[in-house]
Amino acid sequence: MNISLPDTLKSFVDEQVVGRGYGTSSEYVRELIRNDQDRQRLRGLLLEGAASAPTAPVDRTYFDGLRERVRSRKAG
Repeated sequence: MNISLPDTLKSFVDEQVVGRGYGTSSEYVRELIRNDQDRQRLRGLLLEGAASAPTAPVDRTYFDGLRERVRSRKAG
């Protein structure tokens, strides 16, 4: 796949490659695509959650129990 960019965008990409430690412009573009995929997945999950039926409100007891489960997994 080849992508044509105007000079201003090509310069920006080149600066990102050098300044952020990418080996090539392709690596930079691949990371942008992966980040976009992650954002889209997160958006889908958020919309799915927003459309789901309400559950019981969470309170201090819920979070205390959650912390305890995490601690027990770390210890085990």
